[in-house]
Amino acid sequence: MNMDHKINLALQIIPKSNTEDLYTLVDEAIQVIKDSGLKYEVCPFETVIEGGYEEILNVVKKAQAACFEAGADELLVNIKMQIRKDLDVSIEEKTGKYK
Repeated sequence: MNMDHKINLALQIIPKSNTEDLYTLVDEAIQVIKDSGLKYEVCPFETVIEGGYEEILNVVKKAQAACFEAGADELLVNIKMQIRKDLDVSIEEKTGKYK
């Protein structure tokens, strides 16, 4: 299987903190995704990212680290991925008709 194709990954980070605003912590994770240069869509419950497998997983690690650096004590992280054996996966193919 060739892992060089584009995939979609839905990332939901739910932070826990006794001192910090939770939405502010989530904003830190979204900023990491934005700064990555990858295609993404912020949704009410998760952010969907499009790119290479390893590239996206690196962004996921950085997003979690950013939350901890911003004051999170704990994170609940939910990840969903769509991966095809020989073809790219795109956000557009799933949601483009609704735009």
